[in-house]
Amino acid sequence: MIGGLIRRLRYGAPIVVVSGLPRSGTSMMMRMLAAGGIPVLEDGQRAADVSNPKGYFEFEAVKALDKGGDLSWLPEARGKAVKIISFLLTHLPERHDYRVVFMRRDLGEVLASQQAMLERRGEAGAAGDDARTREVYTAHLAQVRRFLAARDCFRTLEIDYAAAVKAPAAAAAEVAAFLGRPLDQAAMARAVDDALYRNRA
Repeated sequence: MIGGLIRRLRYGAPIVVVSGLPRSGTSMMMRMLAAGGIPVLEDGQRAADVSNPKGYFEFEAVKALDKGGDLSWLPEARGKAVKIISFLLTHLPERHDYRVVFMRRDLGEVLASQQAMLERRGEAGAAGDDARTREVYTAHLAQVRRFLAARDCFRTLEIDYAAAVKAPAAAAAEVAAFLGRPLDQAAMARAVDDALYRNRA
């Protein structure tokens, strides 16, 4: 508690990071946070499409985290929400304070959703080795959890995507309590669209 207070005094408002595997519900959580009253860091370069009809909420500069790119945008993200996929989390510098809302989804659903998105784009080739991909994702998620748990600059809340869709009010309350901010929880719950939960297990 004292350590967290010291970090807040030193670094300012935490950066709210929404993370998880691609197609794990990160865009939905960004939409919930925006509806709840948290400013989101996005640039609109990736437009909404059939795969994500309500938007991706992406910020292009995030994609350079693993390339030694410009990180001058990070101070601007304090007090805001930014989407950063799990593969880039380990490249965040520890000189900031982060609150990570990590979306968890059944890996079978993630793989099916990724394949469906590729097919809609006309980019899907032969079906890949789902068993091998599951192994890679499982190992990756374990590594990311260890990374987050070992560093004082991160506090993490995991949200199950299916549970959030089923009970959005409960998910909104959990996120609001984790962030410790007065959010519009009713608006957050309304931002969840059950019809967009495709590729269910």
